Amino acid sequence: MTFFEELKWRGLIKDISSPDLEELLNKGGLTFYIGTDPTGDSLHIGHFSSFLMATRLKKAGHHPILLIGGATGLIGDPKPTAERAMISKEEVLKNVAALTYQVKKIFGFEVVNNYDWSKNLNFIDYLRDYGKYFSINYMLDKDIIKRRLEEGITYTEFSYMIMQSLDFLWLFEHKNCVMQMAGQDQWGNITAGIDLIRKKTGKEAYAFTMPLITKKDGTKFGKSEGNAIWLDLNKTSSYEMYQFFINTEDEMVIDYLKKLTFLSKEEIEELEKIHQAAPEKRIAHKKLAEEVITFLHGHAEYEKALKISESLFSEKVTELSSTDIINSLKGVPNINVNLNANIVDFVVNNHICSSKREAREFISAGAISLNNHKITDLEYLVDSKDTIDNKVIIIKKGKKNYYLGLVK
Repeated sequence: MTFFEELKWRGLIKDISSPDLEELLNKGGLTFYIGTDPTGDSLHIGHFSSFLMATRLKKAGHHPILLIGGATGLIGDPKPTAERAMISKEEVLKNVAALTYQVKKIFGFEVVNNYDWSKNLNFIDYLRDYGKYFSINYMLDKDIIKRRLEEGITYTEFSYMIMQSLDFLWLFEHKNCVMQMAGQDQWGNITAGIDLIRKKTGKEAYAFTMPLITKKDGTKFGKSEGNAIWLDLNKTSSYEMYQFFINTEDEMVIDYLKKLTFLSKEEIEELEKIHQAAPEKRIAHKKLAEEVITFLHGHAEYEKALKISESLFSEKVTELSSTDIINSLKGVPNINVNLNANIVDFVVNNHICSSKREAREFISAGAISLNNHKITDLEYLVDSKDTIDNKVIIIKKGKKNYYLGLVK
């Protein structure tokens, strides 16, 4: 199987600009770029497939450049339904610095910022030297523009295509960059760049797009969809990422293994057989989590996530640190608790039960737990022995109601 055939098998090729690209990708030696606008201070899992694709190309002998859009980020790529909110120059600069550090640390790519060559371009030169190469009819025919015409699109957003085309031209002329890769929603902008290069230089450039990685219902992974899974360990812990992949829809896990890991075709096909035979064991899900977390943060972080996952809802929870517990239970209601009270008063005073009668019923039925240890003695004294690091207590009421008690 050739490199290009492997990419097709993994579902990583959507559109290509030329039939010559298959041979060029197999041969190696191309300088190419992938771009992202600094709309946040971290990449998220929606970016990961694209950046991993760049790593695949690097392993196949190509040279990747990451372009961070310090200039285009001030304008905003047209969204399908509405104009993006403008972000301040100060925030853009902060995000550029954070993304540059992150990408170099995780992926080791060369990084450039399009603000460096865009900031001194004046409006007259922009129109004379570049605007004349773009037909309005040509731009209106692009999918992203078509979709926005009914809603309305500003000239600022309309100009984004030209700015991205200038990026490709600049990299072509100054970095010998002959190829761009991106998600399928960027196809119109990419082909505009190829056309600009051809018109300005008479030479050929290339591009391909990848299908967007989505959930089963077709929605994208990204911060605009809410609940983003960040590549920054300080924003999304390894445990949270582990849980994200463990809870992946069964129908999607093999697709994610193809797109988000370097596991071989044979390894993935074996995992697919195991998954089809016993999906409830989550073997494919666990392998997906292991591969992604290890790539991003190292095997020690994967082991940490696994330990937390196995311990958090068992009596082994006391082996974890209070910091790990607090970071792992971000979605659980927090309550400030007072110690040195019997269990009945403790759950009533902390509003876990509405009355002493209800508290006694839950406790007698074994439905109240502290750190996953059932409390059935109505006279049980809750004190420092029940805390973890003298800072937290995990309180459970019934089968599903968890609370994180923060010791005052």
